[in-house]
Amino acid sequence: MIRICHVTSVHPANDVRIFYKECLSLAKHYEVFLVAPNVEDAVIQGVHRVGVTLPTGRLKRQLHLRRVLKKALEVNADIYHFHDPELIPVGLKIKRHGKKIIFDSHEDVPMQLLTKEYLPRWSRPILSHIYATMERIRLARYHALVTVTPTILERLATINPHSVMVTNYPNYQAIEHNWDSATQHYVCFAGEVAERYMHENIINALGQTEAKYLLAGRVFIEPYFKKLQTLANWNRVEYLGVLPPTEVGQLMQRADIGLVLLDYSPNVGYHKGSLGVLKMFEYMMAGIPVIATDFELWQEIIERYDCGICVNPNNTQAIADAINYLIHNPDIARQKGENGRRAVQQVYNWATQEQILFDLYKTLK
Repeated sequence: MIRICHVTSVHPANDVRIFYKECLSLAKHYEVFLVAPNVEDAVIQGVHRVGVTLPTGRLKRQLHLRRVLKKALEVNADIYHFHDPELIPVGLKIKRHGKKIIFDSHEDVPMQLLTKEYLPRWSRPILSHIYATMERIRLARYHALVTVTPTILERLATINPHSVMVTNYPNYQAIEHNWDSATQHYVCFAGEVAERYMHENIINALGQTEAKYLLAGRVFIEPYFKKLQTLANWNRVEYLGVLPPTEVGQLMQRADIGLVLLDYSPNVGYHKGSLGVLKMFEYMMAGIPVIATDFELWQEIIERYDCGICVNPNNTQAIADAINYLIHNPDIARQKGENGRRAVQQVYNWATQEQILFDLYKTLK
C-alpha cells in the first residue's frame, strides 16, 4: 500500500483541516502518517501519529526543524504533504531521497505578512517580497500544490501548474435547530476572540437590539479581550471559552443567527474574500441564517442561496439592522436557515473536496 506522510511543525495534531479532513479521508485508501509537534506517538482512527519535540516560539523552532526532517524520513513514505511555510525547504530535502512532495498553502502568506502585528511595520513589505520570491523559486520544484481559495490558487498556478483548490467545507452532519417561541434571542460566534472578527463592533451593536451574544473561542490577545470586557454592552455577552466540537453544535442550536464578520485585510483579498473560513458554512449547516462580511465571494454565495445578510463589518448600525431584521422576521430567518442547510448538504461539504484530494494523489502514484 502507498504510504503518505503529512507534516506540520506549527499546527496541532488534531487540526481540523489536516487531521479530521485530509488525513482521515486519505486513510480510506492509503497508509497515512502525520508528523506533528509535541504529541505522543499513537494510532488515531487509522492514522499513525508521530510526535516531534519542538520548542515554542517562532525563532527557536526554526533552529530545530532538522528534527522534523529526521522524523519525516524515518516514516519512509512515498508522498509527503507539508502544511507550513517554514517546512518548504524541508520538503525539498526530502525530495532528494526520491520522494513526491506536496505543499498545502492554508493562507496567502505574502499578503498575510503585510498585516502581522508582531513585525515592525517597516519590515512587513520587505519580508513579504522576500517570501514571495522564495515561494516562486522553491514551490516550482514541488510535485503539486494545494490551497483553499480561488485567489491563492490563481497566484500559485503561475508558479506551479499542478495546483488545485481543496476548500475547508465542513463534513456534513445534520444539526437540528431548536426554533421555538423563546423571548430571548441569541447571536453566536465560535472561533478566535481576535480583533479581525470585529467583536467590538458586534458588542456595540447589541445595544440597538434585543439580542445577547454567545461567544466561544480562544482568546488570541489578552489585552483585546480585556478591552471587550470594558464595553457598555459586555453584560449581554455570554463568553463560553474554548468548546469541543460537539458543544459548538449545541451552541449553534441555541442561537438565532450566526455571525462571521471578518475585517477587510490583504490576507483575505480585501473585498474579494476567502472560502477558507469555515464558520459561515458551519452556521449554514446548522440551519441558522448568517450575517457575514460583504466580501464578493461570500455575498455571491449568500445571495445565490438566500441564506443570510451581508454587511460592512465596520458599520455598527448595519450590523444592528441586520440582527433586528432577522429577529423580527422569524419566518424569513427560518427559511434562510433552511436554504443554507440545503446548500451545504448539496454543494458546500467536505465530500466534494475529498474527491479533488483523491484525484490529486492518483496523479502522484
